[in-house]
This record gives sequence, structure tokens and C-alpha cells, in this order.
Amino acid sequence: MNQNFRALIAIIFLACLSWVQTPGQQKGSIKPAAHTFGWKGEDFLLDGKPFIVRSGEMHYPRVPRAAWRDRFKKAKAMGLNTITTYIFWNLHEPTPGKFDFSGNLDVAEFVREAGQEGLYVIVRPGPYICTEWDFGGIPAWLLKTPDLLVRTSDKRFLDASRLYMAAVGKQLAPLQITHGGNIIMSQVENEYGSFGKDHEYVAAVKKMIEDAGFDNMLYTADGPSDSMLSGGTLPETLSVINFGAGDGIENEFKNFAKFRQNVPRMSGEYWIGWFDHWGAKHQTVKPEVVAKGVDWMLENKISFSLYMFHGGTSFGFMNGANTSRNEPYQPDTSSYDYDSPLDEAGRPTPKYYALRDIIKKHLPSGETLPDVPPSRDLIEIPAFDLKETAGLLSLLGKPVRSENALSMEAIGQNYGYVLYRKKLGKAFGGELKFDSLRDYGLIYIDGKAAGIIDRRLKQTAVTINAKEGSILDILVENNGRLNFGREFNLDRKGIIGDVWLGGEALKDWEIFGLPLSDFSSLKEKKSSSENDLPKFYRGSFNLTATGDTFLDTTTWAKGFAWVNGHNLGRFWKIGPQQTLFVPASWLKKGKNDVIVLDVGTPRKTALRGVKNQIFDNQ
Repeated sequence: MNQNFRALIAIIFLACLSWVQTPGQQKGSIKPAAHTFGWKGEDFLLDGKPFIVRSGEMHYPRVPRAAWRDRFKKAKAMGLNTITTYIFWNLHEPTPGKFDFSGNLDVAEFVREAGQEGLYVIVRPGPYICTEWDFGGIPAWLLKTPDLLVRTSDKRFLDASRLYMAAVGKQLAPLQITHGGNIIMSQVENEYGSFGKDHEYVAAVKKMIEDAGFDNMLYTADGPSDSMLSGGTLPETLSVINFGAGDGIENEFKNFAKFRQNVPRMSGEYWIGWFDHWGAKHQTVKPEVVAKGVDWMLENKISFSLYMFHGGTSFGFMNGANTSRNEPYQPDTSSYDYDSPLDEAGRPTPKYYALRDIIKKHLPSGETLPDVPPSRDLIEIPAFDLKETAGLLSLLGKPVRSENALSMEAIGQNYGYVLYRKKLGKAFGGELKFDSLRDYGLIYIDGKAAGIIDRRLKQTAVTINAKEGSILDILVENNGRLNFGREFNLDRKGIIGDVWLGGEALKDWEIFGLPLSDFSSLKEKKSSSENDLPKFYRGSFNLTATGDTFLDTTTWAKGFAWVNGHNLGRFWKIGPQQTLFVPASWLKKGKNDVIVLDVGTPRKTALRGVKNQIFDNQ
């Protein structure tokens, strides 16, 4: 081979190399070369040039993986340049030491796809994340240890957190902007100033994040009050503030200026909607109010992250709960629509277009917005009956026998229901009282309904009548662990403490776990009138083409629904949510199977698919 030919081959090879793309990279995406992201004075700097972060929050577990790219395209078309996401510890480590980053939990692919659509990413790995998610994203199995306190300097919690953070680092540290990826910032803990003032704990979290390989910009995020900022921040770490849409934004940053000056200003969470509680009003915020705040921030060169850009759905058992001075327990709905710019099905709302117009007005010279991608039409599914039934108790396995009632976590269970059973030694008529029942209890005497305990309503007792030898069954539902507040780390589920009958503490229980993770032992029940205990209902529908839809649950009482094995979440007749989102990617052509557990009495055992969400109590 002569020298000229060798030179030609080398030129061709180098030219080919210049066109080789990293896995998943597309034309126009963020290039896989190392960049810099930092700050000087009041400016964020991207490769040394001033950069305004225009971000929106979107969570990979709340959006079906097949829809991620559609949502990213719509974020770009609205004018965002960044996506922010929490990392969900309880999903990634469902059992101690066993990590899962597959399927819808492939957060590294989520980040890469965002980059391919020209978006940077901010990650918020926790370990605590709040986000109206069960236990603030912390694994419930930590509650099995009676005296362990999460979100503190408790060595056992910090050790578990380090293992988790190291696993996250393996997935995401290589995707930081300084390593050729598109992650520009990583958050340390989350709004810790609303919980405590243990700076040693926050510093320990920062160190574990650094040890996991996160060497790009770290920051803390807190509410804007003096106590929140002083409690949750670290001296050498950038700080941003969280607040809601309204007329007080300028004052929020004036207050922040008293705390820190000559640093970039950013709203780490600009709340442009709000979440819903069961039994309360559906929450909305007017588009013009939201847009006005973004207009002011961009006019003043302030960065922001919209919370939420796209809320999605807290599928399965993952909804959290809140507590306040007047409301001891407020469980969140499965819908996390949040009155976002994209609705629960990913369709642009009037708020989307209001924000797009404002952002477009402030775009840097030379930057333009792509057209808004079209949304697929949702499908309707004609009403279909769920005629087959099976008793919930057909899933009972061997009980745990205990002198005292044990919590759900104590028997090694994280979600679902627990059945407590006791044979009564004598006839009784009077009050059955609980030290604490969390969160929703159905009481049965010999299979017949005898009362309900609802933690939301501060209920602790029912009046029963039983004969000697009667079987007392207490079915307790976990309605979602607290995700916020100073008492959230004590929120174990089931019966906590004693059960009292006529002033006597009942002993010697049989305790049955019902995690609802396996339906293979379900037995069809020919008669539905044997007792009042809850039932499963099973049916199916056929499709010639798939598409997103909402199951209308308005005739059902309280429970969960599964489609083709996917847990869609919780329904409850008290509203405001009256539909369950079904992603197209969870459906198939031909027969689709549906299972519904209703712990109440449905008015009609039929379902249908509709094109729009139904919220009552608006």
C-alpha cells in the first residue's frame, strides 16, 4: 500500500469518526464533549458565557417510558432548555441492596434522551425528595427498624443512603456536563430547612453525593424564609429558593438577597399549579398569574424551574400524604396532573401556550422555538362489565401470630393492605377503640361490615356487637405515607399500639399481609353475597388500535385498578379524581385484561375509557 493511499484511508477514517454518534445521539442534540457549567457573580456560565436556566420538572416514573421523548420535544417547543427530575430511592432499591434501573426506572436513558432533544438536566437525588410521593421517596423497609430515624445523622440511615447514592452515581455521574453529558446541576437533600437544622447531616449528604462521583455544580433548595434558608443551606454551596406563583416574587428575592448576595438567583421550584388531596377541591392556578411571574424573572435574568412542567401520574401505591395543624392526615391522589402546562396525558394546556409566548419574548438573539409537536388523540373504550369476582381473602397466606398487633413494616410489607384477625372469647356490645389506625380500616364481625375508621376524619373508634366466638377482622389500607412535615419519619402503617374492647387490650392476633403484588392464587367466587368482605372484579375489552385513555371510575367506591398487570393507582368516590390514566404503551391490540379491587360497594361494576380527565368537587 503506497503512502498516498494510506493518507487517503486515514482521512476517510477520521471523517467517518467525526460522524460517529454516541449511543442514542441525534442530529442537533447536545454534543458528547466535555463542557463547563459554573457561575460568577449573579450569572450562571455555560462554557464561560452567561446562561439563564429555563427548566421544567418532569419525573421519569410518573411518565411512561414510551412517552418521554414526546414530552421532551414539547418542553423544547415551549422554550425550556433544561429538565429537572428527582431520583426515586424507594423504586430503585425496593429491597435492601437490590437495585433496579431498568425499564421505566432507566434514569440514565431518561437523561440521554433529554440530551438528544437538546435539553440539559438537573438531578435531585435526595435521599429525601418529598414530591407527594410515598415516604418522600425513602424506602419503607427502613421503617422496619423500630428506632431508626430517617433524614437525620442516624448512622444506619446515612449508611443506607450512601449505598443508594453510590448506585445512582454509577448511572448518572458519567452523564455530567463535565464528562461530556448534559447534567448541569445536582441538588443536595431537598428543602431540609423545612424539616430541621442539622447542618452536619446536610454536609454528610453533600459528601456522599460527591463521593458518588457528582463533581459538577451542587446546590441546595429551600423555602425563602430566614429559618428555612438558615436551616437547609451550607456555606460553600449554591442556594436557590422555592415558592409559588403570585404577586410576591420580587419580595422573595429581596429576602433572599438579605441571606446571600452576588450569587446567581434561581427559583428551584416555581409552583405553577398544586397537588390534590382525596376529598378536597381540585387545585388550579390561572395561566396569566403563572406567566406574569416567569415574565418578571426572565426580565430580571433570573433562572427558574417550573414545578411541574408535566406532572403525570403517581402509579400504583406511590402517592404520598401531608399533614397540617388542622388536618392530621391528607392523602394525595394518584393523578399528579398538578394543573401543569402538559396535562396528565401529555397534551398542551392554555398554560403551556401562555408560558410559550412569554419565553419566546425573552429568547436570546438567534434562538428560535420549534413548532409544538402534535399530540395523539386519546381513544374511547365502550363500557364493559367486570362480571367475574373473587374474594380478597382468597389471597390470604400463612399468618404472622403475635401477642400484639404489628405494623405493616414490622411484618416485612411496604404497601397494600394488612388483615388483623382475632377470635373473640365473649359476647360484646360497645366501643372498639384504636390507639392509632393508619390509614383506612374496615371492621367486620363474622364477615359482616361493622364500621369504618378513616384517619383523615380523626376517627379512632366504632361501636360493634359480637357474640361469643365471633371472628373480628380488621382490614387496614395504607393510603400513602407522609412525605412532608416533622412527623413524617414516624409514619408506620397498619395498627399502631393497642386495640381496645370495653377497656381491655385485645391480644393474640393473626396478621395477614396483602401486598397485592401477585394475583396467581385468586379464586373465582360464584356467589357475591356470602359476606361483605372486599372483592376483586375481573373483565376485559378488545382494541383494534391502541391509544392513551382514562378509565372512568365514577360508579366505583374505593380501591385500585390493574390493566394488563399494570397498577394504575387508587380511585375513591370522594374525589376529586374520578378517572385513572391508562398509557397507550400499556395496552395492546386484541384482548386487554382488567382487575379492580373495590373495598366498598360499587354502584355499577362496569368501566369505560374516556378522552378526558374527570375531576369533581372543583
